Amino acid sequence: MTHFLKHVARFLADEDGPTAVEYAVMLGLIMMACFSAVALVGTNTTASYTKSSTSISNAMNGK
Repeated sequence: MTHFLKHVARFLADEDGPTAVEYAVMLGLIMMACFSAVALVGTNTTASYTKSSTSISNAMNGK
């Protein structure tokens, strides 16, 4: 029984579990920031290509 209690005490004192959870939360926040940045850049890039395409098309047609 004493052997079991030592293992339980060591498990409760071990801080690897909370650290792993903290890293998982940080990773999730970083991923959200990356996805948001990619979405924003993608939207801006699409708008830029559309504007360029319209300008080139108008220039080619003499407008």
